[in-house]
Amino acid sequence: MTYRDLTVPFCEKWIGWKSRTRDQMVQAARSGKQNIIEGVGRSATSKKSEITLLDVARASLEELIGDYEDILRQKNLQIWPKTDPRILNFRQLGFRLSNLGNLSDLGYLKEKPVLPEKLEEAANLLLTFCHMATYLLDKQIAVAEKNFVEKGGFSENLLKKRLNYLSGSRSSTDRVGAS
Repeated sequence: MTYRDLTVPFCEKWIGWKSRTRDQMVQAARSGKQNIIEGVGRSATSKKSEITLLDVARASLEELIGDYEDILRQKNLQIWPKTDPRILNFRQLGFRLSNLGNLSDLGYLKEKPVLPEKLEEAANLLLTFCHMATYLLDKQIAVAEKNFVEKGGFSENLLKKRLNYLSGSRSSTDRVGAS
């Protein structure tokens, strides 16, 4: 969730504290992170909720991407193409920061993300992290949908268990009554 960790200092550094954009960006980053957490938490009991919340997270990140792109355009700065070597370096950094090996035994990041000093570099870094997150969310949503189609949802499977239980209880009750 490095995009979340760096969006707040980005906004504090480059967007006026009275700006509605600042609040929107911070909230979009927070919403993306929180909806991922909530969606994953609902996975065991509601695939529909999981998919919906992951989609809301993706939409929040798309909003954040739009804000970073707007800032770069408004400041006449470049949005670096994904083939730019600097973007490839940002991706490697993102993988390294999000790798489980970067977590201490207590769950803290060993290497923490650092906001670049220049606006163009910082915005492109955060765009990269947001694009990485939306890519992974698309994959996660596709897997959740596939699991739902193939295995059904929690309520559906609970009903099947209940019906199996009832059909097993009735047949044993019928046998007892027939004796």
